[in-house]
Amino acid sequence: MATDVDQSAETARIAREYFEALGRAESDAPRRFYAPDGQGHIHGVAGPAPPEESEKFFAGLFDSFPDWRFEILDLISQGEQAAVRWRARGTFAGTATFMGFEPNGAHADVEGMDLVWVRDGKIVRLEAYMNGAELARQLGALPPQGSAMDERMAKAFNMRTRAIRRMVAGPDPVADGVWVVRGGFPMKEMNIYLVRDGDGVMLFDAGIKTMAGPVATAAASLGGITRVLLGHGHADHRGVAPSLGVPVLCHTANREDAEGDGGMRYFDFAKLKVHMRHVYPFLLRMWDGGPVTIAETVKEGDEIAGFEVIDLSGHAPGLIGLWRASDRLALTSDCFYTIDPETFRHGAPRVPHPAFNFDTEQARASIRKLAAMEPAAAWPGHAEPVTGDVRGQLEQAAATT
Repeated sequence: MATDVDQSAETARIAREYFEALGRAESDAPRRFYAPDGQGHIHGVAGPAPPEESEKFFAGLFDSFPDWRFEILDLISQGEQAAVRWRARGTFAGTATFMGFEPNGAHADVEGMDLVWVRDGKIVRLEAYMNGAELARQLGALPPQGSAMDERMAKAFNMRTRAIRRMVAGPDPVADGVWVVRGGFPMKEMNIYLVRDGDGVMLFDAGIKTMAGPVATAAASLGGITRVLLGHGHADHRGVAPSLGVPVLCHTANREDAEGDGGMRYFDFAKLKVHMRHVYPFLLRMWDGGPVTIAETVKEGDEIAGFEVIDLSGHAPGLIGLWRASDRLALTSDCFYTIDPETFRHGAPRVPHPAFNFDTEQARASIRKLAAMEPAAAWPGHAEPVTGDVRGQLEQAAATT
C-alpha cells in the first residue's frame, strides 16, 4: 500500500518532469502528463482547458518565444498536491502572435506559482498564477509603470470600468435588509455583507482588494456605503476598506490587526500542508488592501445597524459577529469555516485552520457560544451558510479535532 510519503514523492516527480518538459519547449507535455479529463488554468491568460487545448496554447507560446524556458525555483509536495514556484524567460521574436500581439523582439522575464494535483500518476488539475500585467509591460503591450501614457491609460480604463459597473447585477439577498457580495481569488469564496444602515448600507467585513469595484457598485444600488465594520482585520477581510473613503470600525481588541500586519504576527504557516506553506504568504499579499485607519471601535453588546455585536474571539483577537434576534440571523466572519483552505472544497462547518488562529481553543469556545444562541442561519466570511440544525452542526464542529 502506498504511503503518504510515497504519494508525495510521486507527485513531486510528475510535477518536476512536467515542468522540465515545458522547459525543453515540448508543447505536447499536457497531453502526455495530464489525465484525459484533467484541466489546466493559467489565471488571466488561458483556460480552464482540457489537455488538447493546453497543448495548443503551449505550441503557440513556443512559436512566439523560440527561446522560452521554464526554471523551477521551488517545488514542495504533500500527498496528491504540489506547489511549484517558477521563472520563465524568452524573447518575443518567433513566427506567431501571442494573445493577439505581433512579435517585436521584446524580452520577457516573469515568475509565477502553480498548484498541481496528481492522481494515479497523472495531473488531474493545475492552477497557475502569474503577473500578467508585468508580462504585458515587458512585451510593450502596456506602457512603463508611472509614465504619462500609463496614467492616460489608467484614466481611460477607469472611465470604462465605471461604465461596466453600471451594468453589474445587484448583490444576492440574505435576509430582510441584508445582502452578500461574493468575490475573490482564486475562486469567489470571499463574502462581504451589506446591511441596511439608514439610507445606505454598512459593509460587514471587507473581503479582498479586487472586490472594491463590485462591492461599490452593489452598494450604490442600495444607497451607497455608510461605513465598514470589520469582523476582523486579516488580509482577506480588510481588503477593500482602505479604498472606500468611509469610516472603518472594528472591535477594540482587533485594532492591532486592522491597523497593522493583518494578523501575520501570529500566523504559523508550518501548520499547513507542505505544498501550501509558500502559497498562502503569496495569496495574502495579493489579497491585502493594506493597513486601515480605525475611526471607532465596538464591543460586545453594542447595537449597530439593527444588529447586536457579539464577541467571537479565537480565530483573531476581537473577532466579532452580528446577531439579530428577530429572525435569529448571525453574520459570523471567520468564527467557523465551511471551506477547507487547503483544498478549497466546501463542506460542513469546522474550526478555522490553526495556521491562521490566534487561539484555536478560544475559537472552539466561540463556536459553542454561537451554537447556544440557536441561530436560524449563520453566514460565515467564506463560502456557504449553515442552515437547518445550525446548533447541532456547530456543536459538532467545535467537538471535532
